[in-house]
Amino acid sequence: MNSKFSLWALSWPIFLELFLQTLLGTVDTVMVSHISDDAVGVVGFANQLFNALNTLFMTVAAGAGILVAQRIGMRRDEDARTIAIMAVSACTGIGLLLSLVLYLFSAPIAGALNVSNDLLPLWNVYVSNLGGGMFLTAIIAVLGTVIRNTGNTKGPMAIGVGMNVVHIALNYGFIYGAFGLPAWGLYGVTVSGNLSKLFAAAVLLYMFVFAFERTIRLPDFRVFHAGMFKEILKIGWPLGVNMSCWVFSQLAIYAFLADLGDKELAARTYMNTLESFCFMLGGAIAAAAQIQIAHLFGAGKVREAYRSAYRALGVGFLFVAASSALLYLFGRPALGVFTKDAEIIAMGVSLLALNLLLQPGKMLNMALGNALNAVGDTRFTMLISIGSMSLLATLGSYWLGIGLGWGLVGIYASMIADEYLRGVLSYVRWRGQKRLRSRSAEPAPVRFEPAVHV
Repeated sequence: MNSKFSLWALSWPIFLELFLQTLLGTVDTVMVSHISDDAVGVVGFANQLFNALNTLFMTVAAGAGILVAQRIGMRRDEDARTIAIMAVSACTGIGLLLSLVLYLFSAPIAGALNVSNDLLPLWNVYVSNLGGGMFLTAIIAVLGTVIRNTGNTKGPMAIGVGMNVVHIALNYGFIYGAFGLPAWGLYGVTVSGNLSKLFAAAVLLYMFVFAFERTIRLPDFRVFHAGMFKEILKIGWPLGVNMSCWVFSQLAIYAFLADLGDKELAARTYMNTLESFCFMLGGAIAAAAQIQIAHLFGAGKVREAYRSAYRALGVGFLFVAASSALLYLFGRPALGVFTKDAEIIAMGVSLLALNLLLQPGKMLNMALGNALNAVGDTRFTMLISIGSMSLLATLGSYWLGIGLGWGLVGIYASMIADEYLRGVLSYVRWRGQKRLRSRSAEPAPVRFEPAVHV
């Protein structure tokens, strides 16, 4: 196998990118907490909304990414190039539409999500301004996805790190009035966010131009191949529904937390930041495994693809278990970095033991779910997501957290049950090798292009 598609070569840049993004995101949260705990709650809630809307363009980006990796495995670079170009054009258009909606309708959206009147002024500032730059998020997401799936995970890593460094530096300036910049508070956070994304989008676009054997030029963005775009949607729409199930369940959970109180909302936001450190290495391994398995599957190496999923799962379990144990031991002082509110800290501490159960379940679910997606079995992961997230993650959270009065503990218990159910079902499906067997029966693809040079 091409060495650039090895698990280690793919995963370490993704991990480093996630680690530094999470670290800088934590610094960002600390900075926002200096504005107020209410500002942190608004940022956490609004980001769940943004994640939900992101699925509209990630449907196209994720489907295109898998197909790019598969086509490169088949040595069909020109097809991979065409798929990537169409995905960039489609995602940019979707992003522009979302930007317009968020900029104009932040207040009605707040009403639909049960945002309290106390938080509404901060919500309108954050959602209308940062949401107005959603098209930049779409461009970054699709360019980063297709570039990674060519086997180049180092480039998006470097750009992602640079974007976050710029964001933190500008945050410091706009929140505290440093470097001669105005002290704009939460509005300054949105300005720094959009400026840093503009920088990242420009550099990624330059990298994208040279990502394939034939340089991409402006007239190429007029290309449209109906058959290939249909294939993108065939793989992508179940992925989009899958992602939508997750983000909408999280959005619903944040709405439940808003019912419980502003302190619960802040506590969940702080814990979400800390949990990101637990899972980022496991998440990087799972993301790298998806690229690797898609490449192997495209090349017809089904036995290697099958084994790669278990290798990623085993390695991921070790790292996730170790990081969860560290958070359990040092969670209280870590929460103290964000807030001095004793009640919020106590809520967060009560969740640390449950996190020991949550993270391995996430690893099981993500590693095998990504493996199924890599071979095109996206409808299965979609169907189990619809059932499990609707019944366990969302309704279970409401029943235990609100109905029975268990609060945050009840919500976490529902999230744990959801992760393990989807993980076990994905394991049974992967072990059955349905899609892998069908690939083995296919004739070898006709190769019209020479092998990709490293």
